[in-house]
Amino acid sequence: MTLRIEPIGIVVGGRAEVADDYWGGVRSVIRLDSTFPLDVVKGLGKFSHLVVTWHFSQASPDDVALHARSPRNDPRWEPSGTFAHRNHRRPNQLATSFPRLIEVDGLDLHVTDLDAVDGTPVYDLAPYFEEMGPRGEVREPAWPGEMLKEYWAQAR
Repeated sequence: MTLRIEPIGIVVGGRAEVADDYWGGVRSVIRLDSTFPLDVVKGLGKFSHLVVTWHFSQASPDDVALHARSPRNDPRWEPSGTFAHRNHRRPNQLATSFPRLIEVDGLDLHVTDLDAVDGTPVYDLAPYFEEMGPRGEVREPAWPGEMLKEYWAQAR
C-alpha cells in the first residue's frame, strides 16, 4: 500500500530564494487550507513554537544523494551519509523546522525563523512540547556547529 499525503497549507512570504544561511528573523505565514474549520487551530496560540514538516519543493528529485558526501561539499568535513544530513538530498525531500509562533489569525499562522521559502507546501504541524524534546545528553560531531554558525544570523 502506498501512503499518499496532501499538503495542509503553504508558506506565504518570508524569503523567496533558497539559501544556506541567514534565516534569523525571517517572518512568514503558514496559511492552512481554507477548507479546514477554524477549530483546527483552537488553543494553538498558547504555544511558543511549532514543529512543521514541509517539502523541499524547489529541489529536483535528481538532487537526492544516497551516498556519503562532505556536508555542503566542503572537504574540511568528513563525508557522512544521507541520513546524517538535514538537507533536500533526502529520499522524500521532507524537512522539519521549529519556528516561533507569533500569532494565530484565523487559519494564518504568523511565524518567525521558519527556514522554508515562499510557496513551500506544508505537510504537517504541531505545537512543540518541551516534554517531547530530546531526552538525555545531546551529542553531535563538530561539523554541524561549524557549518551552521551563521544559519540563524540576521539576513545581510
